[in-house]
Amino acid sequence: MFGFKPWQEIGVDLGTATVLIYVKGQGILLREPSVIAMVRDTGEVKAVGADAYNMLGRTPGNITAVRPMRDGVIADYDLTEKMLQAFVRKVVTGPGRFFRPHVMVCVPSGVTEVERRAVLQATREVGARKAFLIEEPLAAAIGSGVNIAEPSGSMIVDIGGGTTDVAVISLGGIVVSESLRIAGNEFDESIIRYIRHKENLLIGERTAEEIKTKIGAAMLREDEEDRTLEVRGRDLINGLPKTITVRTSDTVEALEEPIQKIADGVRRVLEKAPPELVSDVIDRGIIMTGGGSLLANFDELLRRTTGIPVIVAENATDAVALGTGQALDMLHVLQDALISDNFLRR
Repeated sequence: MFGFKPWQEIGVDLGTATVLIYVKGQGILLREPSVIAMVRDTGEVKAVGADAYNMLGRTPGNITAVRPMRDGVIADYDLTEKMLQAFVRKVVTGPGRFFRPHVMVCVPSGVTEVERRAVLQATREVGARKAFLIEEPLAAAIGSGVNIAEPSGSMIVDIGGGTTDVAVISLGGIVVSESLRIAGNEFDESIIRYIRHKENLLIGERTAEEIKTKIGAAMLREDEEDRTLEVRGRDLINGLPKTITVRTSDTVEALEEPIQKIADGVRRVLEKAPPELVSDVIDRGIIMTGGGSLLANFDELLRRTTGIPVIVAENATDAVALGTGQALDMLHVLQDALISDNFLRR
């Protein structure tokens, strides 16, 4: 058949919190936490993804469950390679498993040359025939339906697990950008610190994430009620289990600092962008993507901060993965913006 390719084309959103894998023609086939569990002494992999995530904070002494990605980049090369290999095996099936796939992986816009090499090398090691890197805000724009080839400006604020990428895009490339090592995981840590300081209660990262997703907010509107959630943890004074009630207003206070840093980053990118592109952004609005963009009222806070309309993408959590996969059909448009495995031969 004309145009038939025996190999599969795969887009990977290799996130700090979650890995999503998009397979061309099939959509997003994998969505799992970026966690791997292994035996300390032997290095044997016990579980990856959701199974490993359920082990966080609950493993016996000889097994450790860790996140091998930190701040959007590889923190432990060997574990990331093993985790990615397990995930790719899950999605490469049928006749396609006999051919090495083409793989596009997204990275934060602020990664160093060393970090780029690590991601490319890990991608090749898991069996990629060709490996490409695309910066996250560019992938998020493509996945959100933005025509990036147009000679007009679009602004993306992608808030993932480890990084927030803010960029103004035009003519198939990033004109100005900033990558902040502040995102969803930092939100969780801020909630943990706040409850520890205010209530003398120690909670885990899974509990903090539950607070964030169920009652968390960037701000409280005047017409909104202050929602509550019962939370269990360990009392730091007597060491015994304790239950407290956390309110949405508590999360607003807990998250004030990291959210303000993201808002400041958005302002800085707008200040550095050419006036013509800023005019386009004012007309089109700022597009928010990533799981962090779903924090209640975050879009409203950014709108009040910038004075520019803010839209949360319809497929906010999937935008980067979708864009990463779709970018494989846009190599001619993105040729100056992508990094291929030729980079490893330098």
